[in-house]
Amino acid sequence: MGVGVGDLAPDFTISGVDRGERGEYTLSDYRGGTVVLVFYPADNSPVCTAQLNSYNNDVGQFADLGATVFAISPQDLDKHEGFSAKQGGFNFPMFADTNKSVGEMYDIVGFLGFYRRSIFVIDADGTISYAHRSVAGVTYRPVDELLDAVKATH
Repeated sequence: MGVGVGDLAPDFTISGVDRGERGEYTLSDYRGGTVVLVFYPADNSPVCTAQLNSYNNDVGQFADLGATVFAISPQDLDKHEGFSAKQGGFNFPMFADTNKSVGEMYDIVGFLGFYRRSIFVIDADGTISYAHRSVAGVTYRPVDELLDAVKATH
């Protein structure tokens, strides 16, 4: 089953890109605030594109609640940069889980090794307060539902 609500979020350090700036990110460095961890299968796929654009359009609402959004998929940083540029830029970091080790920690790697579209909201103490793992992955969780999950961490 993997980690779920009430569990301490597995910590990780990963390479990411945020508006053209590359760096290393460690999840536990964001303790004290809420993190919305968005696992998505692939850059440039139709559903993933719609999902990330939806979250990007409302990223200010997450920030107003003290939440940081991170998007994570198995593609490398070059692909993330190209995808982001093609969409006009995403206002949150994109992580490259090329070996799927973080996906394995969160038990979101599914059939044939593909990422399952999944979201975790992690509270200020590092505890998972919301977890959703899709089965088919053709839809994504709406912004309002995620904002309600973030509000519930306060």
